[in-house]
Amino acid sequence: MSVSPPPRRADAERNRARLVDVARAALVTDPAATMQSIARLAEVGQGTIYRHFPSREALLAEVHREDFHALVASARALAMRADQAGALRAWLDELAGFGSQKHALVAVLDAATRQRLHDEQYDEIIDAVGALLDAGIGAGEVRADAGPADLLALVAFLWQLGSNGADRFPHLLDLVVDGLRPTRGH
Repeated sequence: MSVSPPPRRADAERNRARLVDVARAALVTDPAATMQSIARLAEVGQGTIYRHFPSREALLAEVHREDFHALVASARALAMRADQAGALRAWLDELAGFGSQKHALVAVLDAATRQRLHDEQYDEIIDAVGALLDAGIGAGEVRADAGPADLLALVAFLWQLGSNGADRFPHLLDLVVDGLRPTRGH
């Protein structure tokens, strides 16, 4: 029998959420931002940040988790749209941004944390991408033989390009989407 931790007070939950938001913004401008600099930007003491996140890695993992959940929610929302034209392409832009952030985290998260995040999130992203593809297939915008693992494999190249290749992302994603369009016999 597992015991759930006690619920956080509302002010503690607000502090935690603020720390994650401030960390996200700070890491965009300075990927090496320290716990102390993030606490200073959040206008809280170091004890507060360490009470919520025992290490920088724990804070970065939480930023990643929140961004991942937003990405999944976006895929599910786009899958619910009546008009699917452009929905997949719009989500791929979000995925490219998320992937760039995730790729930057690889350097600072240890292998065990990276694996834990992957294990926590793989089924959820497959389900969300599946819902988006199913909606596109139903609307005649995506070929019927496209699966979520196929799509993720097709866009995995983006992370290999790094930030120097980011200007090529839109064109490359257009090529992926064009390849997913229904053709005669699919």
